[in-house]
Amino acid sequence: CIKSSLNCFLMGVHPMSKGRKTVLIVAGILLLLIVAGFRWYVGGYNRVVAMDENVQGSWAEVENQLKRRYDLIPNLIETVKGYASHEKDLFQYIADARTKYFSAKTVKDKIASSNQLEGALSRLLLLREQYPQLKANESFLKLQDSLEGTENRIAVARKRYNNSVQLLNTYIRTFFGRFFAGFAGVSNAEYFEVPETEQAVPQVRF
Repeated sequence: CIKSSLNCFLMGVHPMSKGRKTVLIVAGILLLLIVAGFRWYVGGYNRVVAMDENVQGSWAEVENQLKRRYDLIPNLIETVKGYASHEKDLFQYIADARTKYFSAKTVKDKIASSNQLEGALSRLLLLREQYPQLKANESFLKLQDSLEGTENRIAVARKRYNNSVQLLNTYIRTFFGRFFAGFAGVSNAEYFEVPETEQAVPQVRF
């Protein structure tokens, strides 16, 4: 009688214990999937944000060097004016390009205004060939040295910026990259490309 009761008890308890174990296993698997999915999402989100921050940081360095260039230009123009005062159209064009740069609100507009200046700045520097006295002007010599160093730094900063833009834009073009960029509010960045007609300008060599 006792044995019969024990068997009945075990038969009643065993199925319930097995069911609980299955539920726990399924719950554990789901929990692991949720944790893995969350880590995957956070990792992807953080990655695209880090790329965007790198682009912005690289652009800030480009802007620092461009501002240095624009700060040098007024003094350069004033020096050249003493020898080529009739080049008013060129001086005005450069002044307008400088104004457009500082009034630009977007990276795209700043790049456009910077490219606009490239050819004009080259023409300004080439005036030294028409006015050899400029080569003997101490102020002009100092400004040309400063501008040469600035142009080299701009080229380096522009390359770093374009590299960071390439990484971000390439990632955004991937399936999951587009997904994470959408959640992070990150969009494609603008390349700082110099038009082909201006790629060799200005090379400040005297």
